[in-house]
Amino acid sequence: MNSNDYILFMKSFLHSPKNVGSIIPSSRFLANIMVNHAPWLEAKAVAELGSGTGAITRYIYNQAQDSTKVLLFEMDETMRNNLQRTYPESTCFPNAAHLVDSMKQENIEQLDVIFSGLPFFNFEPELRNTLVDQIYKALKPGGLFIAFQYSLQMKKSLTEHFDIEKIDFTPLNIPPAFVYVCRKKERI
Repeated sequence: MNSNDYILFMKSFLHSPKNVGSIIPSSRFLANIMVNHAPWLEAKAVAELGSGTGAITRYIYNQAQDSTKVLLFEMDETMRNNLQRTYPESTCFPNAAHLVDSMKQENIEQLDVIFSGLPFFNFEPELRNTLVDQIYKALKPGGLFIAFQYSLQMKKSLTEHFDIEKIDFTPLNIPPAFVYVCRKKERI
């Protein structure tokens, strides 16, 4: 992570703290914990919501197979343009609330894994519900949703759509974070 990434991240945080959620990018410890939960040998398509400066994206690309399709979502235009330059093989979209439509544009029916750094509890309930619904619809049966949060406030909301298999605590991140590893539930 270079100093320009920190400056860009801090500017974005100061401009829109509700959408960024932290004053500095995620640590390598957090990124490793997140990507190590994914079944990389079988993952055909994955998405990262809230890619920011690419702190986790780097680790996704270190693990992904050459044939794995990676979709990135980042609202901040400067960060999104930087991501597109750094990862030209990916498509960067501005709005994770349109996840399913974005997948259709890329001819992707289902995602194996969705990673998220979105600060869900900073969002209005309607947006939060839309995002969780989009994530659920986008995942294949039994697909994984791996998200970090700075609190356990999303636990109840997530259990409506997912089986929470594990929650890892990552103290070596600023601020410390919880990593939710969730598997898509089948609706009855």
